[in-house]
Amino acid sequence: MTDPHRVIHHPRQEHSVPWFWPLAAAIEMGEQGMSLFRDNLRYVAEAGKIDAPPLPGWATPNRILLDLETMRLRDFTPAGHAHAHKPVLIDAPYAGHSSTIADFAVGQSLVATLQAAGLERVLVTDWKSATDAMKDFGIDKYLADIDTAVDHVGGTVDLVGLCQGGWMSAMYAARFPGKVRTLVLAGAPIDTDAGDGAIKKLAHSLPLAVFGEMVAAGGGLMRGRTMLAGWKSMNPGEQYLGKYLELYHHIEEKNYIKRTETFERWYENPIDLPGAYYLQTIEQIFKENRLAKGQFVGLGKRLSLKDIVCPVYLLAGAEDEITTQEQVFGAEKHLGTPKSEIVKKVAPGGHIGLFMGSKTLAESWIDIAHWIREYQRAR
Repeated sequence: MTDPHRVIHHPRQEHSVPWFWPLAAAIEMGEQGMSLFRDNLRYVAEAGKIDAPPLPGWATPNRILLDLETMRLRDFTPAGHAHAHKPVLIDAPYAGHSSTIADFAVGQSLVATLQAAGLERVLVTDWKSATDAMKDFGIDKYLADIDTAVDHVGGTVDLVGLCQGGWMSAMYAARFPGKVRTLVLAGAPIDTDAGDGAIKKLAHSLPLAVFGEMVAAGGGLMRGRTMLAGWKSMNPGEQYLGKYLELYHHIEEKNYIKRTETFERWYENPIDLPGAYYLQTIEQIFKENRLAKGQFVGLGKRLSLKDIVCPVYLLAGAEDEITTQEQVFGAEKHLGTPKSEIVKKVAPGGHIGLFMGSKTLAESWIDIAHWIREYQRAR
């Protein structure tokens, strides 16, 4: 006998938009109804992959050359070219997502683009998600491991810094100018007081104590999930509803589904950062702009961008709301590089598209690869 007071708990429907047709109603509607029902079933499966996707992978074959505390140095040099000289080191962003953005997918790989343009030996800093043992690591630790990587591949590199990897690369080039042949800064916030971007507003509107509370809540780490929630809150309509509607509208398009799955594997699997590194970055880079002002101390030395005298290529996104053009191009007035050896270019699109957008790779990054090769030949 059924207990009249028993509460029946129905499983919560995570994806209620659009609402799913009952099978009985679909059958009554004939072939059109069954087609819609099958689409809905595919949608349920794909939406689940968006919510909890597998970890991102690398699109291009590679090997781990070094396994350091902060990163794995990945070598993408093709078989038969293991002794290729003049390595290009991509310093991937370490800001909450996987370094695989540098080798995102077939047809959307910065690594493959550079190699196709003749730069055979390409390496990438594959930054590790922080563990409890890493919570006290500061920026110096990351600079030191980059130096170890550079020394391991011969002592000099063409350095390509993406976003956060850009200001880290600028620091490295200022600290060890003789070890960097050419420097590419793409979507890199160098002069963080410039422009009026979202990150600048956030850094200056919230007191440092708020960021400290988030780190404390993460047990001394800045949790990737916390940062991901913050990024999503910048565009909640798109992140919490819009992308599911788009998925449903394109459920029969295999290419769209594949692209969506690949992106969500990268986006929905954030990594943790050491609390010390994160708070130092917020305070000294974004609040106080110490790097641009020549006040940042790295590996025991006050760093000046004037010490960077190698050729520099500055790439900014036309619609980049994360790192504005002003923050990227603001580097020019601080560099010691002659004006004739500084290139400034604007690529179409937003922030992430700078590193893996098909059009930007085929146009802007091919030009950058040729620019690097010209200096390699000249030297």
